[in-house]
Amino acid sequence: MDTIDTFAPEIDGKTLVFATPGYPVKQIRLPILMNQVFPALGINAIWIPIEVEPANLSSIFTAFRHFNNFKGMTIAIPYKNPLVDLVDEATERAKRSGSVNLIRFDENGRSYGDTVDGLGFVVGLEAKGVICKGKSVYLVGTGGAGCALAVALCDAGISTLYLSDIFPEKAEALAERLRSFYPESTILAQEVPPTHIDLAINASNSGLQPNDPLPFDPTFFEKHTVIADIIMKPKETALLQKAASLGYQIHHGHHTLDYQVSLYLDYFGIEHDPSVVLELVQQIP
Repeated sequence: MDTIDTFAPEIDGKTLVFATPGYPVKQIRLPILMNQVFPALGINAIWIPIEVEPANLSSIFTAFRHFNNFKGMTIAIPYKNPLVDLVDEATERAKRSGSVNLIRFDENGRSYGDTVDGLGFVVGLEAKGVICKGKSVYLVGTGGAGCALAVALCDAGISTLYLSDIFPEKAEALAERLRSFYPESTILAQEVPPTHIDLAINASNSGLQPNDPLPFDPTFFEKHTVIADIIMKPKETALLQKAASLGYQIHHGHHTLDYQVSLYLDYFGIEHDPSVVLELVQQIP
């Protein structure tokens, strides 16, 4: 497949509806992807972003479970943590991370939550040749995405995890929780890690806006450190621009979503060929 044609969803009474609630939502790339992927795969469905203020989150969630053609959602900032407490049933990795980024509904309106933010990140890393097992990691940001990344990295067998957050108590709470699940890994809440880290990750919101400060200075680390950012828009965050200009290997945020789309389709029970979906997604601007 050399190029992707532009597909437009045909909406009728049989169209399935998926959504991504968040606040804000202007940075969300997933609806762009899914509204190309669905028609390309012959699936009668649409995906919409929904900007909802925190005070209305619970009522919106309750309403969605009663729409028969509404099948599920991915979750954007800042709702990955609060929604884990609203679903009827969550997977073990969602419970460990204290967050969800996927919710589906059955025919009775019962809700099920999972998180594949971390799994998508790890799969995307390893597809680019960055193997996690036995590595040391510095992770900035312990919100919903950061918690999911921390769990997936521990599941992948990292040796050491240093957690940092602008709210130190959040990093410490996550470290304490993870230590009970992963005694074989060293997990610390530590603002300043060693310089010889293998992988340094921004999982915070810092970088979404042009004037945001760097989540960390990449020059603190030795040149073998891989610098990663989970922010997808802008693609070239200030952190990645600086790191690349200094010769560090960088890892873009879009790789996580590229490898998550197939995981989303699996979760919602939509048959597909993962290699075809990945090729489709990677061709969409």
